[in-house]
Amino acid sequence: MKRIIGIDIGGTTVKIGILKITGDLECKWEIPTDKSDEGQSIVRQICQSIENRIDELFIQKQHIMGIGIGAPGFIEAESGLIYEAVNIGWKNVELTKQVQDILGLPAFLENDANVAVLGENWLGAGNQNKNVLAVTLGTGVGGGIISGGKVLNGANGTAGEIGHMTVEPDGDLCNCGRKGCLETIASATGMVRQAMEMIKKHPTSLLAKRYHKQNKITAKDIFELEKHDEAASNIIRYTTNVLGMSLANVAAVLNPSKIIIGGGVSKAGDQLLSRIKVGFSKFALPRINDVCELKIACLGNDAGIIGAAFLVKQRMEDVKF
Repeated sequence: MKRIIGIDIGGTTVKIGILKITGDLECKWEIPTDKSDEGQSIVRQICQSIENRIDELFIQKQHIMGIGIGAPGFIEAESGLIYEAVNIGWKNVELTKQVQDILGLPAFLENDANVAVLGENWLGAGNQNKNVLAVTLGTGVGGGIISGGKVLNGANGTAGEIGHMTVEPDGDLCNCGRKGCLETIASATGMVRQAMEMIKKHPTSLLAKRYHKQNKITAKDIFELEKHDEAASNIIRYTTNVLGMSLANVAAVLNPSKIIIGGGVSKAGDQLLSRIKVGFSKFALPRINDVCELKIACLGNDAGIIGAAFLVKQRMEDVKF
């Protein structure tokens, strides 16, 4: 039986999986992301790890259809070039060429948010819909778009960067160098920033007490305290309102049938989703709201490797949802 290898490159770890062409995950593992020397060893280490694993499993290369890769940063999917991945140290890395040269197998590249939406739509919350928007709420805010059954990349691979929509023109500085991006509010980092501001304003709040007890505060803490603390409740109310408005604006352009919410913050589940739905319904055109379902992603950390595997099927078999 043919297999596909899916790779999800992150700033801390690289997740790798071997899947059947049906999507069944046979095995998965992780290796550390070696960011020393501007990440020059990462590709070689990934390829060596794959070589070792397929040898252990007695899988011959002729039985591997190809390798799909999800990577962070600004990329050109068709050429397999990563222009820049800031949190890894890469600039102008010909990723697919390097992988193909080392392993002798076809390799295909997409942005990590795009492979996550492919994975969720293939085997997760998307249910193989043709028009899907996926949003990841983690350290930052990422986005991936499926339009007409295929990933939407745009003119230079930057489509779907909804985390960098301006929602507060005079807001806080974003890592991209501009002010007031959605990422400065709706990411875990953005929620923690809001919490620190609230703690200064409300030093007797439960939020402040937990911060002083732990010497830190997290998005998870904010959700845990929501029912009992007005400061925490205000953060969630504001964050989900801004996020709901932003998704409604994107939906006015894309008209998706599903919006999938993933990333670490999505672990709050319905506590998060129900409030985003309120904001979305308030700002969305009724006709768009009528056909758009908001759901929490269900594949967790496997979405990237599953989506990377589907990328191989899509490129080699011209598969559409």
